[in-house]
Amino acid sequence: MDIAPPELLPAHPAELRRWRREDAEALHRVISESREHLVPWMPWAAGQGPRETDEYLARCDEEWASGEAYMYALTAGGAVLGSCGLMRRIGPGGLEIGYWIHPGWTGRGLVTRSVGALITAARALPGVDHVAVHHDEANTASAAVPRRLGFTEISRNPAEDGPVTPGENGVEVVWRLDLAPAP
Repeated sequence: MDIAPPELLPAHPAELRRWRREDAEALHRVISESREHLVPWMPWAAGQGPRETDEYLARCDEEWASGEAYMYALTAGGAVLGSCGLMRRIGPGGLEIGYWIHPGWTGRGLVTRSVGALITAARALPGVDHVAVHHDEANTASAAVPRRLGFTEISRNPAEDGPVTPGENGVEVVWRLDLAPAP
């Protein structure tokens, strides 16, 4: 991919930084500490061990290089708090935004500011005219982020695979934000 977003994005007081392979230990630790918080919503969380974490970080490198996805460590003061990113899996012109954070850091606006930084980065990418957030209807914390940032809910339908994690009710909610071209 010729044009990628910056590898470092400010999201004061946090910052987003492109995942690196040397982040494996920190990422595994934050996933382990967050497992109870993540398992209700993230299908990968229950079985994410050190090997899977290494594989994920290798995939992040490959996907960044190909332009398929741009995944970031959500950090503050150098500590890894979670993850977020932009993914090309919703069709032409669109990027899906995904995010999660350690439960000890929820309720501080860090995810909302991080998603705001991702929106700014997406706006600067050629051919990107919208971003979207997909989440299960029961995940009200995930719903709060696009609502705060001015997204429009565009659909609420039965998920193709039904509920796949213990917290889901099987209804997928999709939010969309159309992006004006960068000035």
